[in-house]
Amino acid sequence: MSNLDRRPPARDLGGLDGTTSGPVLDLLPGKEVLLGESTRVRRLLPTLGRRMVGAWVFVDHYGPDDIAAGPGMQVAPHPHTGLQTVSWLLDGEIHHRDSLGSDVRFRPGELALMTAGHGIAHSEQSPATHPRFLHGAQLWVALPEADREVAPHFEHHGALPGFTSDGLTATVLMGSFGGATSPGRAYTPLVGVDLALTAGADVEIPLEPGFEYGLLASSGSASVDDVPLEPGAMLYLGTGRRTLRVRAGSASRLLLLGGEPFEERLVMWWNFIGRTGEEIAGYTEQWSAESQRFGTVVGYDGDRLEAPPLPPVALRPRGRVR
Repeated sequence: MSNLDRRPPARDLGGLDGTTSGPVLDLLPGKEVLLGESTRVRRLLPTLGRRMVGAWVFVDHYGPDDIAAGPGMQVAPHPHTGLQTVSWLLDGEIHHRDSLGSDVRFRPGELALMTAGHGIAHSEQSPATHPRFLHGAQLWVALPEADREVAPHFEHHGALPGFTSDGLTATVLMGSFGGATSPGRAYTPLVGVDLALTAGADVEIPLEPGFEYGLLASSGSASVDDVPLEPGAMLYLGTGRRTLRVRAGSASRLLLLGGEPFEERLVMWWNFIGRTGEEIAGYTEQWSAESQRFGTVVGYDGDRLEAPPLPPVALRPRGRVR
């Protein structure tokens, strides 16, 4: 998925400054933005006061939207470097094409995981004939220095591991949780888990104390350590937790994201992650010149996205928080 902001701010990411030394409950303010031609999303990461949760650097939550009379998601071909995209649907269907030749439709409960590495381009569309509702999350994971130039690849996993207990059904998107391990390849210690709770469920969720965590409310009514969490909101939970108590007032879906604090300093601008402003400028020039770094998305009917103008100030990596 793309950041379609025509004036994207430069994001300085990473480093251990700003990482908590213990648990917190910080509500992250989201920002509504337009994605593609018709899809509005709530951008929850990066946001004011928090740039990363582990290696997770970007969180968009969209829907549920009634798209019966419209085109749904329509995102033209665009580039990525130095990251993974993790696509997770609760309702709907998305058609993914990329410059590797991948041509896949994925649905709720399936993992679409694209590793950009050295460089890739892709498009995302609701099919012409699509389900009535569209609801999901789009996530980015930063690749560490040792792997950021890895050859790009795409994974589609139609079945994911998990477990059901005491009104909780957990599905593991990335990493390991509760004895279940995702088939998706991760390059740093991290976890992503969809938590479906029945109405009235009251559960203790196991956590790794060395991880920092965030919790996104996708739907329903839930409270976290007695703090209400409304749909479309995200809580930053900090580090040092071994468990987390979650209560569901109604049937609810939550997305738990966590990982070891990411020590490296990064620059994120538009759809690129690099280490210096000069790298970002180079990626932008190569995309505009139609360099083979990114390849061509075959089968998409339309123009690809143009890169927005670079900001007038130098892009420099700094810390994890503003």
